[in-house]
Parts: sequence; C-alpha cells; structure tokens
Amino acid sequence: MRTIKPLIALAIILVGSIGCKKDTKIAEDPVISTFYFIRHAEKDRTDPENPDPELNQDGLDRAIRWAEVFDPIPLDMVYSTNYERTSMTAAPTSIKKDIDIKYYDPRDMDIEAFKMENEGKNVLVVGHSNTTPMLVNKIIGMEKYDAMDDSDNSSLFIVRIIDGVPTDIRLKMD
Repeated sequence: MRTIKPLIALAIILVGSIGCKKDTKIAEDPVISTFYFIRHAEKDRTDPENPDPELNQDGLDRAIRWAEVFDPIPLDMVYSTNYERTSMTAAPTSIKKDIDIKYYDPRDMDIEAFKMENEGKNVLVVGHSNTTPMLVNKIIGMEKYDAMDDSDNSSLFIVRIIDGVPTDIRLKMD
C-alpha cells in the first residue's frame, strides 16, 4: 500500500503538468480572403477615339447580371479602376450591396498591402482585359493567366487565400 500512494501522487503530478503545458496550441479558425475579379462589361465602341467610353446596352445588361451573380455573396469591398466602363460595371453590385466603390490604379498597386488590407474579406475587383489577369497572377504569386481576349466580358476569376495559401479558378459566366 505504501508504494501505491507515491505512484498515484506521481501520476497526478505528471498528468497535471502535461495538461498545463504553456505551448499547447488551441486550434484557431483559418483566415479566409476571397477575391472576385471581373473585367468591365461590353463598352460602347461607336467612337474609337474615345479613351473612356461608357457601357453599351449589352454591357448594362451584363452589369445587372453581375449584380445578380454577386447577390448571395456577402461582399465587404468593391474596387474599380476610375473609368466609366469599369465604374458602370461595378455600380449595380455596389448599389445592391450598399458598398461605396473604392477606386484603384493597377499600375501602382502594392499587391501585398492590398492583400493585407482585405484580409478575411470578400472583395470584388473590376478591371480590364490586361489588368484583371495581371492582378490575379500577382495575388496567386505565379504567371498563370494571359491577357483576356477583347471579346471576353464574362470571365470570373476567384482567388481564395486560406491562411496565406492561395487557390484560384477561372469561370465563364455565359
């Protein structure tokens, strides 16, 4: 009986010290950021000299369809370049979600700062045939996507970053 008591005491001390370890990690929820990249909808091409055309009727219809696509998605931010065609593409979603459009310049965008600023958020980014794939490539950290065809107004790039690890997919919406 005398040897059992010290063994029980030793067992209690060992179990207590294991249960009280300071370096025991508690599982945390992953940080998930989701970026939705689209190109502006169809622009008015009646004046080839106009550097900042508005959307044509097909483009207006597509912008409304984009708002329907994004309706079930809880967006936190809507970004657009400061052009009529991109602003008009973003507008229906922005209005439906009651989110002001934040303008960006893809030529001087600090992609790491952009990712940090939007960490844990769902973000729509409206750009152009050359800037949209370029930004997707920068966010995923590899040259995967080429510039979009000038007739492609329906590609949707989705980049999800989970705890710093990006995954991506490109969908055609029509």
